[in-house]
Amino acid sequence: MRKFVSWNVNGLRAVEKKGFIEIIAGWQADLVALQEIKALPEQLSESIRNIPGYTAYWFSAQKKGYAGVATYSKEQPLSVIYGLNHHDHDYEGRVLTLEFADFFFINAYFPNSQPGLARMDYKLQFNRDLQAFAQTLAEQKSVLICGDFNVAHKEIDLTNPRQNEKNPGFAPEERAWMDQFLAAGFVDTFRMFNQEPGQYTWWSYRFDARARNIGWRIDYFCVDEKSAPRVKAAGILPEVLGSDHCPVTVDFA
Repeated sequence: MRKFVSWNVNGLRAVEKKGFIEIIAGWQADLVALQEIKALPEQLSESIRNIPGYTAYWFSAQKKGYAGVATYSKEQPLSVIYGLNHHDHDYEGRVLTLEFADFFFINAYFPNSQPGLARMDYKLQFNRDLQAFAQTLAEQKSVLICGDFNVAHKEIDLTNPRQNEKNPGFAPEERAWMDQFLAAGFVDTFRMFNQEPGQYTWWSYRFDARARNIGWRIDYFCVDEKSAPRVKAAGILPEVLGSDHCPVTVDFA
């Protein structure tokens, strides 16, 4: 059984000061995917770049202090695919894929559609391009896609759905894409095991939202539906602090 963890750290240098290396050591995960690292590798400490037992793979945004993803792996991948071969997405460091013998592991940081939905067209283009990429890989072997999808799929996935119907992360266009993505052959692993409300992965820093659990579930592990039986557990780790997001996990056979 392999354990995978995904976490939007909202700044890797910031979370290092909050016990990040000790947190990772405690998980003993086989793969740890990070989003929004906001750093180039050379800006990071030696201890972050070389966590014992792991090899780190980096795909940073070209714009400093912005976006970027990283994946720590215990096992040597067969290959590493940086980006989607699409300038706009790859300039922002949004997708990093590791290939193993029997699965692909996609670490993705989906765009935020922004206030006024100013980046909605771009976000939907990214969504379509990532989905096409994942579907191509799924023709070869199992595919896991994890990361900050920047969308709460259904009303159960956020505290105040009515107030957010036209806001970034819960706009109809974003939710419709998620419907279509799942209908196209992918599975939201968390909802395989947990149908309860109040299960969130992101909380605003304002209004004491985390303590009051006024949140959104916008971080996911998804898997191609043929491989869903390989998912033995999926969870959320709200007790892990250090970011405005918390980690999400899967156990994969």
